[in-house]
Amino acid sequence: MQRIDAPEILDSEACLPQDAHAVLRDIGRVNRWFGGVSTTQKMVERAAQRICTKHFSLLEVAAGLGEVPEQVREKLARHGITLDVTLLDVALSHLPVGYTASIHLNGPSRSVVADALTLPFGDGSFDLVSCNLFAHHLNPEQLLQFVKEGLRVCRRALLINDLVRHPLHLALAYAGFPLMRNRVAWLDGLTSVRRAYVPDEMRRMLTDGLPKQMSPRIEISRYYLFRMGVIVWKTPTA
Repeated sequence: MQRIDAPEILDSEACLPQDAHAVLRDIGRVNRWFGGVSTTQKMVERAAQRICTKHFSLLEVAAGLGEVPEQVREKLARHGITLDVTLLDVALSHLPVGYTASIHLNGPSRSVVADALTLPFGDGSFDLVSCNLFAHHLNPEQLLQFVKEGLRVCRRALLINDLVRHPLHLALAYAGFPLMRNRVAWLDGLTSVRRAYVPDEMRRMLTDGLPKQMSPRIEISRYYLFRMGVIVWKTPTA
């Protein structure tokens, strides 16, 4: 199945700010039901196991309403792993209202409006940089730029949670229309599957495209219902 890179309605002026949250709430249901939350949770657990720590600061890029990191935080707290989360999105209308002042289960959270390709943070500002359903929005050059920025800003690892392009996945997305309350979310879901990468493409892009001096170690795993989890470690270990 060939990759087709086409724009999504949520990213365009055709999606009014007042409609964005309705679309994002549908995306939130997809993440809860079909592997989005569990994929990020497993990657953070992998980081905790590898690094031997139970506390992380985490920057969630293209965060939208921030439902994935919030649900992951609640689940991990039951296992003694804590997350301090900062949300970042290019559109203020995508972020949850009042999030900067809210207090959650494991401490304060905040949000930032900024471009993911030029992150407004210093080197090593967060333990982990994470994104969910964002990588497929980027062409290969943009994806490499984001990965470089993520590695610059993180101390430990960059976590990429995204879809896997596959004909069966596209068929399931078509069949999922009755589950979606918003038609834009359904249409964008079809576009997302078509423009998603597959693990071999992702590994090749990162291996060939990142500067050798960065020497990252890349782990790519498949998860429930055509999800891909990519961990790009900041520094390799034996």
